[in-house]
Amino acid sequence: MESNQKNQLISSWLSFTHVQMKVTDELESILQQNHQLSLKEFYVLLFLSETPEKKLKLQQLQSMVGLSQSAMSRLVSRFEAKGCGALKRHICVDDRRAIYTSLTNEGEEQLKKALGTINETLANAFSREDIQKELQGLINQIKR
Repeated sequence: MESNQKNQLISSWLSFTHVQMKVTDELESILQQNHQLSLKEFYVLLFLSETPEKKLKLQQLQSMVGLSQSAMSRLVSRFEAKGCGALKRHICVDDRRAIYTSLTNEGEEQLKKALGTINETLANAFSREDIQKELQGLINQIKR
């Protein structure tokens, strides 16, 4: 692969991550302001809501959210410490070493409110001229 081509690939990757980081920072900020949630906490609520029984083993959840076992455990503990009742922990009856986390009715309500904020923030972000220009530039770089 030519050096110029490699540089374009790196440039495309950096442009992509720049857009992603800008939008992630906006989501993190607005979730904290409006719902006292981090983006990772939002992801936990979302992923739990998408399962048929609204519960997952902590191990499954940690890989979906992209956290270590200890970080996931701390995140769930913080949720519990908030006293909002969004999550509930259960010991697995089949494997006493495994711990399930389930979404409660309060958690579903919190998720519904946060989803509105997320969707509005994403719609605003992707309609902004600066983001559109960066994305269009990225598309143009990839097409070359």
